[in-house]
Amino acid sequence: MLNPRELIRSGLAGSALTSPGTPPLGAAPHLTRLVLPLRTVRDYSGGMENPDRSATMITVSDRSAEGTREDLSGPLGTRLLEEAGWEVEGVVVPDDRDAIAGAILAAVDAGVALVVTTGGTGLGPRDVTPEATGPLLDRPIPGIAERLRAVVADRLPASTLSRGVAGLRGRTLVVNLAGSPGAVQDGMPVILSVAAHVADQVRGGDHT
Repeated sequence: MLNPRELIRSGLAGSALTSPGTPPLGAAPHLTRLVLPLRTVRDYSGGMENPDRSATMITVSDRSAEGTREDLSGPLGTRLLEEAGWEVEGVVVPDDRDAIAGAILAAVDAGVALVVTTGGTGLGPRDVTPEATGPLLDRPIPGIAERLRAVVADRLPASTLSRGVAGLRGRTLVVNLAGSPGAVQDGMPVILSVAAHVADQVRGGDHT
């Protein structure tokens, strides 16, 4: 089996993705810019005015990757990040460990400061996002994942079943969100409250 980096180089990890200009079934035309093959993830390592505000939003969904279901969570997350001043690329991958890991590694290698995934954190047989993400983390940050579950637990008790993880891969903060617009809407403020501080700390900034 190819490892995630080989998947990226070969383009296999993006083979199930919708190509730019071809909207998924039922998707609004203005959303197609968010559905990009993995190999087109922008390189932020030296070409962005503020790489500390660069992000990749990864939707994990078999049906969205196939184009049979409109992706609502990823575009919402992208919009919330952009409104907070982040420059964002969007990617859709199937519920496959190699594809998920490959997308994360491609974003990290491109130099982004933040990777947020949405989807695949539950208990279903195809929910493998935590399993794909966890082994990639150099420094887990369990407090972020715990806070994400806590913020919606009173309103939606089932949120405690989300197995999402968070942590650092190199200088990149990686965070899993559940695969619903509500989870993204509630969770993104938690991520935004710490993401800039994390980006500053990993680059040697002040801890105050």
